[in-house]
Amino acid sequence: MLTGSEWAALLLVATAMSFTPGPNTTLSAALAANHGLRHAMPFVLGVPVGWGVIVVACALGLGALLQTAPVLRGAVKWAGVGYLLWLAWRLFESARLAEADRERFDVGFVQGALLQFVNIKAWILAWVVSAGWISRDVGADGTEATLMRLAQVLPVMMAFALASNLTYASVGAALRQWLASGRRLLVFNRVLAVLLAGTALWMARS
Repeated sequence: MLTGSEWAALLLVATAMSFTPGPNTTLSAALAANHGLRHAMPFVLGVPVGWGVIVVACALGLGALLQTAPVLRGAVKWAGVGYLLWLAWRLFESARLAEADRERFDVGFVQGALLQFVNIKAWILAWVVSAGWISRDVGADGTEATLMRLAQVLPVMMAFALASNLTYASVGAALRQWLASGRRLLVFNRVLAVLLAGTALWMARS
């Protein structure tokens, strides 16, 4: 079982990880601003599912493998960089709220979940969470203790991922009517596209 101090540290880490801007939250806000909150919800729900699978994978040892296998780590990193740059370009070109623009920038549940698998930072953070709160000091109980800790930590991390993306999507949806006037949406999309591209370049340099 996690101690009180472990819970406090975990909640601080989860807050910092989840609510600071990143590719997930940027895309959640962009989708809701362009197509509405309901349309953004599949992506918003896909993020915690993908993130949860990664946390489980790291608890089972795959995170350590990624840390020690440069080729595999590089493949994940560059796949993520390429995908984020592609999304940034698609978003940069989106200028209207019209139905016709949905095919230009449209990602859903599957993309939200799979994005986590090509985000090297998500893998590293999941590995940190696994090492710091799930596999730490399991003692003689071994697998049973690890599974008990995983059962405690996993719902919290997934809940934070859902809450953060839903928050950003709600902000995007709230701005939707205001963005519909003039070139506001184009400027908004291009600012978020630059943030996505910047995230991709930051990942490339890490």
